[in-house]
Amino acid sequence: MSKKNKFFADDGWAFWVDGDDTSSVYLNNWFNPKGKSYIDVALHIRGMSASKSLSIYFPFAVEKNEIEDISLKFSDENLSRAIFSSMCLMDYKKNKATSEIAYNGKTVDIVHISAFDYTVKPVSKGTLFRMSFDELFEYLDNDEAYFIFRIPHKSITDVFRQSSKMGSMMTKMRDLILSPMVSEHYGYSVRINEARLLPNEITSIGDFHRQKLKKAVITISIDDGYELNDAACYRIRRLEEDLYENFLPEKFPASDAVTYQWQQLREINLKGQFNFYLNISRQTISKASMFVYMILFLLLGASGNACWDLIKFIYDLIV
Repeated sequence: MSKKNKFFADDGWAFWVDGDDTSSVYLNNWFNPKGKSYIDVALHIRGMSASKSLSIYFPFAVEKNEIEDISLKFSDENLSRAIFSSMCLMDYKKNKATSEIAYNGKTVDIVHISAFDYTVKPVSKGTLFRMSFDELFEYLDNDEAYFIFRIPHKSITDVFRQSSKMGSMMTKMRDLILSPMVSEHYGYSVRINEARLLPNEITSIGDFHRQKLKKAVITISIDDGYELNDAACYRIRRLEEDLYENFLPEKFPASDAVTYQWQQLREINLKGQFNFYLNISRQTISKASMFVYMILFLLLGASGNACWDLIKFIYDLIV
């Protein structure tokens, strides 16, 4: 008889650019079931000259000091080759605010957001990130730009956090004896710009309603001790350990990571709705159950020896 644990998170994200209508969103999720998880948030904007600002709603609380500008890691050309899946020419820190990357026949600016004074504001149960482009334009040489940073993925960390179940000592002991197999099931849903999951403070913003994304891609990275439902996946690959060596979050081993990538194009879904759902599951043997079994075997062994000694003693008295 297995013990089943089910956990679920349903996140509503919002991305919009005041002025641009062809943005693409990339969410790279680093899932760490045994500790803190992270998510890399990236936005590719085509038409920077017609754009005024960038806004992102995170569905959980994030402090400004938790935002890491990972564009600063792109001095490693091997890393940029892994990120962009192409041979790249990188002009790292072309100026104090941007780097420049040439790949697939085009040239794009990479914005270092740490060079600017963006705002981070609590909204409902989440956080609103806003960055104006007023100070950025003098540093741009191209009409396309990437904005990329890393934050703790707190809703995923909460999903994987182990919770101690309430109950009597006898109930817990019974479960440990009868349920040595633990079946874990995790569900995670990502919905981008879906109004019904967003707080009123976001849906009432005028430029949010005018924004339509062109593409959204989500990447899920988790060690292969867990099984993912990859029915909606269009690409599966193992992370390139050497290329990602200096990019992974702390204590996240590339040797265990498999990346599943989902994509939904607006050419297919003209409403611009981007919904992703995935199942994660694992079956393990409870270490606590094994410990209880070991204690029981020791007790049975000790009591068995005692019984045998008592039987021999009585037999010797009779004989």
